[in-house]
Amino acid sequence: MPSHQTTADLEASLGASLRALRLDQNIDQKTVAERAGVSLHALKNLEGGLGSSIRTLVSVLRALGREDWLKTIAPVATINPLTLTRAAAPRQRATTRKPAPT
Repeated sequence: MPSHQTTADLEASLGASLRALRLDQNIDQKTVAERAGVSLHALKNLEGGLGSSIRTLVSVLRALGREDWLKTIAPVATINPLTLTRAAAPRQRATTRKPAPT
């Protein structure tokens, strides 16, 4: 189901979540920025939903001990739908292509 949130809304939501996480850990912005190796300005932009780089996001998540959040972006499928066909019989060989009719 498509989301009706704009990119700006999603950035603001992510920033608010990061800010809440930081505050739950009782860490000030300056300390997180130093631990992450990013500027205070970059951290404020990220938390404010004003745009940021992936490098800043990853660095801040690591500094907050939550790099596991990144695994939720593109989770690995645990069930392959192709294995559910043909009574889940394992493949014995690859399918060969038939030549096109001339």
